Amino acid sequence: MEMSEYVWDYRNPYEWMQRTRTQTLPPLIISCAITGGVQGKEAHENLPETPEEQAEQTREAYEAGASAVHVHARNPEVWWMTSANPDDYLRINTLIRDKCPDIIINNTTGGGPELSTEQRMASIYANPELCSLNLGPFVLKVPLKERAEPLPHPRPDMVYDRCIPASYADISLYAQTMKEKGVKPEMELYHPGQYWVFNDLLTQGLLDPPYYFQYVMGFQTSSFPTPSNLLGLINELPPDSIFSAIGVGPFQIPMNTLSIMMGGHVRVGMEDNLYYSRGRKLKNNAEAVARIVRIAGELNREVATPAQAREMLGISQTPSSY
Repeated sequence: MEMSEYVWDYRNPYEWMQRTRTQTLPPLIISCAITGGVQGKEAHENLPETPEEQAEQTREAYEAGASAVHVHARNPEVWWMTSANPDDYLRINTLIRDKCPDIIINNTTGGGPELSTEQRMASIYANPELCSLNLGPFVLKVPLKERAEPLPHPRPDMVYDRCIPASYADISLYAQTMKEKGVKPEMELYHPGQYWVFNDLLTQGLLDPPYYFQYVMGFQTSSFPTPSNLLGLINELPPDSIFSAIGVGPFQIPMNTLSIMMGGHVRVGMEDNLYYSRGRKLKNNAEAVARIVRIAGELNREVATPAQAREMLGISQTPSSY
């Protein structure tokens, strides 16, 4: 496929009908967010924390059909918090590459609630191929369960009530550093007003097409996870762009499925949702990937290989090395 086959006007009803009728929507990129930056095994006994656990669950997700992995390195001194040390990201990325020769490695710059702008940038220096780039600040209020012994680094139950700041200057600094390091931004967009920030980055020459948007639906202070809101974001998608959708918690499958239908891509994984269904936890990240692979098959969407995903995203076919 030529790039024009991957990047098209999602708002054009005639093109959508033609592609759907002929089953020529682009292959589906499945990204797996294996763990987050706020909670740990106190929330789910199989949520990966250590580098070895993260690498093994990435291998399972890769074998189930994921072509990209989203990484939050944990702090070895406090496993339920996110690291600000690039060496911790290098350790995980090295283990992942050993197990998954061509998977796309996507490190977070969202990090965790307690990190400064400079600390969040540590992941960029660990030679990932993508990095998430939040297009604005957000507020969160998250109740965390008690982390009891025998889990390492126990703590009482608590409520995170934080604002994660991000100014225009902060976001430009992230984007500039990614450009210098040859890392493609995966722009996490929480609501339509953040397209203003994208336009600012574009004006500065900090972004190269195709522009990769990840719509975060249902996170606190993001757009409500409704079909109309997702369609609204797609309707405002800039030219030369591709998009993917996250649905948080019970909204994961509805948002993922709608994105598949519209020709977009998806993120699944235990960072976003710990449950397979109401009252039943996911066994691991691979189970979330396997389910979305089945749904894609029923909707006649081919699942992208890492090589196809690399071509669609405009990144090197040579996997990062460590």
